[in-house]
Amino acid sequence: MLHDAEDVIHPDEPALYDRMIERFDLVQIPVLPLLATESRWARTISSTYGDEFAEAHGKSLVLREALGASVPSAGVGCAIARDMMDKIAASTGGLPFAEDCLTEDYELGLRLRELGGRGAFVVVPAGAGRMPVAVRAHFPKTMDTAIRQKTRWITGIAFAGWDRLRWRGGLAERWMRLRDRRALIAAVVLAAAYAAPLPILLCWLAGIPIDWPEAMPWLTTATTGLLVWRLGMRALLVERIYGVRQALLSVPRVFIGNIIEMRAAWRAPTRYVPGQVPAWDKTQHRFPESVPCD
Repeated sequence: MLHDAEDVIHPDEPALYDRMIERFDLVQIPVLPLLATESRWARTISSTYGDEFAEAHGKSLVLREALGASVPSAGVGCAIARDMMDKIAASTGGLPFAEDCLTEDYELGLRLRELGGRGAFVVVPAGAGRMPVAVRAHFPKTMDTAIRQKTRWITGIAFAGWDRLRWRGGLAERWMRLRDRRALIAAVVLAAAYAAPLPILLCWLAGIPIDWPEAMPWLTTATTGLLVWRLGMRALLVERIYGVRQALLSVPRVFIGNIIEMRAAWRAPTRYVPGQVPAWDKTQHRFPESVPCD
């Protein structure tokens, strides 16, 4: 079983692993971030993690497993079969966890799949009408610490992961690896999207007419529809875990999360040099003052 020291472990978690590890080589349960209570800003930053994990573990990982692609380990709330751990260690010189990797948990799930193992993302309610068996933990609550952590994730997955794991596997696996490594391209697209209204506003203030393409109304309608669909799906998934209030707040929080992603993507290229071991930027962990109950 893999956990961090500050994790809140669900009492049914060991029993769930004991049953599922007989069928799968890796069992991953949902990760549900705890929301900070120190201030409104701290709660907003920590809530961006809640939004992202609710979407990733409520939709993306479920689809990933259904398509037959590898199931990445989150590094917490995870169990690995002993014989598979031995096989991974044998393939890497006796070290199952790569010392020169910033995201060894993510990489572990992909290597397990390459060795013929099968991972499963398991969402099981603790009882009728109750929350799923999941691990709870605090995540960064300030802009700086969030950017530093996201920088490490982007560096480990988008840069080091590209070098270390390449593009192996079938179509579904390669597509998911592309999605995993899209952070840099997404940051450029987001920056362009946020900057686009400025020249339009300047032209409007200066009275300069803009010759829009004929397809612009259709393109705007289509992209707006896709945005509404995406935000609606995220709100729905957040509501299942954190309630209606947080679901509604998850829509404006997308802007805060995008700012963190863009700044982390800007910082990540300066943290990675091909052929060199990336510097470890440790995240400061926090222990919960109380254990949440569902």
